[in-house]
Amino acid sequence: MVRPNYQRVADNLREQIKSGVLGPGDQLPSTAQLQAKYAVGNNAVHMAIVLLKSEGLVYGHQGKGVFVTKSE
Repeated sequence: MVRPNYQRVADNLREQIKSGVLGPGDQLPSTAQLQAKYAVGNNAVHMAIVLLKSEGLVYGHQGKGVFVTKSE
């Protein structure tokens, strides 16, 4: 079974965070950049970010972007 687009995006971003490619405090690429990179729509990117936020891996800062959560 094919994974939903949002899940695929979230999985890839999660792996980048866990492997250290994206470190604490790093800003995620913009929605438009993520759409282009993964060839998905706005909704898939939004759902992926919501999923990562719910896991405590990223947080949003209104008007600034989405950032990797600082490690404990």
